[in-house]
Amino acid sequence: MKHIVFAILALAVASMARAQPQAPQTPAGPRAVTERVAQLVQDNFYSANEGARIAGELRTAANAGQLDRYTNPFDLAAALTARLVPHDAHFHVDYAPPSAAPPQSAPPANAGQLAQEASARGNYGFAQVQIFPGGIGYLDLRGFSNPSADGPERRAADAAMTMLSGAQAIIIDQRDCAGGSPAMVGYLVAYFTPPNANIFNTFHSRRGDTTEQPPFEPTGARRLDTPLFILNSGRTASACESFAYTLQNAQRAAIVGVASAGGANPSPSFDIGGGFNMQIAVAQSESPITHRNWEGTGVVPNVAAPVEDALNRARVLALQAALQRADTPQAQLETRWALESLQAGAFRVAAADLRNYAGNYGARSVTVDGDQVFLNRDRRPAIRLIPLARDVFALDGVSPLQRVRFERDQNHQVIALVLNLVNGPEIRNTRMG
Repeated sequence: MKHIVFAILALAVASMARAQPQAPQTPAGPRAVTERVAQLVQDNFYSANEGARIAGELRTAANAGQLDRYTNPFDLAAALTARLVPHDAHFHVDYAPPSAAPPQSAPPANAGQLAQEASARGNYGFAQVQIFPGGIGYLDLRGFSNPSADGPERRAADAAMTMLSGAQAIIIDQRDCAGGSPAMVGYLVAYFTPPNANIFNTFHSRRGDTTEQPPFEPTGARRLDTPLFILNSGRTASACESFAYTLQNAQRAAIVGVASAGGANPSPSFDIGGGFNMQIAVAQSESPITHRNWEGTGVVPNVAAPVEDALNRARVLALQAALQRADTPQAQLETRWALESLQAGAFRVAAADLRNYAGNYGARSVTVDGDQVFLNRDRRPAIRLIPLARDVFALDGVSPLQRVRFERDQNHQVIALVLNLVNGPEIRNTRMG
């Protein structure tokens, strides 16, 4: 009986061993893959001399057997990346197992078509256009699609700029902008700079020089004097960095946030074969103003601010700039109210004092909950009132061009609630009881 039990256990162990997933093996062997990587670097790295030197180091390491132990392709990709990154941060080798997808009845779409469809679904990078109170334009820009003279990418850019045409200052939010086309960089930069300005980056490669000079004139009017603020984060990369760097160096925009990713050199992907591919920097950018680029350092902000606070910081700066340019009393009043509402919260009212405002004011009523005071009207959602000064409040989440002011009598008792509109009449509500 014991022999039977041991036999069953042996079969079970053998079966379990066969069921364990095996680590993938590098199809062509580490030396062959390393040779392909070395050849791609030698043929494509933007500096021929550096490319040959880096390739030589890889071949020496491979011939010495230093990479032989990386029989798992994922490990080999990581090891090659670790050796290459000290030479240039753009180097990256990765591995994805070749798919064993079943044959399809129709040929799959090519990569270019898929990328174009994805770009269209994202409105070619122009994710959102908005006007904040005080006439502050806001553009959420997620990427730079390559424009053609009459293509949808250019029309999307023109539509965004048309919607911002009345803005007194503009904020372009690139905190989630990953990169894209140098041609679109040139086109958008041209909206904010004079014709023929010598400000565009040049890309030096082994196949010649190219620039970000705009491929055609902007459709709309240039905004040469509108205050411009650009938001950057550590996610802001590549062409998005170029846009910020160019306008910053032209003294046309202030950058708000933190330093960007620091990828100045274009780095396309190359197929190594066998499931491997790699990124190589094929060109080096140069500004005609600084004669440098942002590689490694990123675009350093003019106004440092935590990423999550960058938009509010830029809105304050934009309103301050717009206030200086406001040329009518009404424009000045609207801008000042918007700025004061955005900065509300510094003035404090004790909870005991807040209770003096509670009560019925005809069609409206005021309630207090702890240290917060709310304006109520019939079934409408309650609005939190934010103190700006004694007896003066902004309406949270509502247009900052409305305010609530409480009136007092000679005995300092609250007797009325006045709703002020920046461009309209006062609405006075007498306190009841």
